[in-house]
Amino acid sequence: MRLAFVLGEIGSGIRRNLSMVVSVILVTFVSLTFVGAAGLLQLQIGQMKGYWYDKVQVAIFLCGDTVTTASCASGAVTDEQREAIEEQLQSPAFSQYVASVDYEDQETALGHFREQFANSPLVDSVTAAQLPESFRVSLVDPEKYEVIDEAFSSMPGVETVSDQRELLEKVFSFMNMASLIALIIAGVMLVCAILLIATTIRLSAFSRRRETGIMRLVGASKAVIQLPFILEGVIAAVIGAVLASGTLWAVAHFFIGALAEAYPATAFISAQQVLVLSPVLLLIGALLAGASSLLTLRRYLRV
Repeated sequence: MRLAFVLGEIGSGIRRNLSMVVSVILVTFVSLTFVGAAGLLQLQIGQMKGYWYDKVQVAIFLCGDTVTTASCASGAVTDEQREAIEEQLQSPAFSQYVASVDYEDQETALGHFREQFANSPLVDSVTAAQLPESFRVSLVDPEKYEVIDEAFSSMPGVETVSDQRELLEKVFSFMNMASLIALIIAGVMLVCAILLIATTIRLSAFSRRRETGIMRLVGASKAVIQLPFILEGVIAAVIGAVLASGTLWAVAHFFIGALAEAYPATAFISAQQVLVLSPVLLLIGALLAGASSLLTLRRYLRV
């Protein structure tokens, strides 16, 4: 009987405040979508770091005829200097740091440049002579970049030593900033959702003040009186969380899935990983709605 009564009161409250309940659903949906988007970005950052940091290389660029930097004041790298650099890389002193070494001449560098910038209007104007020779060094531990930098940056024939992690860190910093912005927007929207839930519960309690008064007189417990109001907010918030979870899954399945097919060399998160966020979103929605409803009832519904 109590369960039937509670369900009946929930249905009555939702019918009386249908527009407000729909508003709660929509605001919760938008706010939790932003929360989920921030979570997706963090998952993607973690996925890409784990994938790319294992493949990162240190590039030792050699002096060329067109280089005018101070480190190449003596001119282009000579055969003796090139051989000395390669011998140093393959020496026992660096075996604990260096996993592999690949030499890239100017023609090979031009081929890679044309692949990477195929859609650039400058691709046809760049010649092999304008690109430097280099040694591509894969490290046993990518964190040990400084060892290679200190040992080779001052060697004759070396223009500069570049760590590919620097570019990756810029990309990850941008993604972290986007994640932070999403969280800030989500925070603002969650505050709006809390205020809207509180207003909805307050209106629902006010519209049923006569019924709650009668229930108090006949000895109904505090939990029986308050539970329908709390569940109204929780149900609306959970529906919003379900919609947010579905939206995030669709984004991961269709949009990120299309990116994964277009760029197979890049590690993207899968739609299955998004499902990990769904219970978190449902829990956040339910807890916020329940806490907001309970605090509102304590202030406006005297039992």
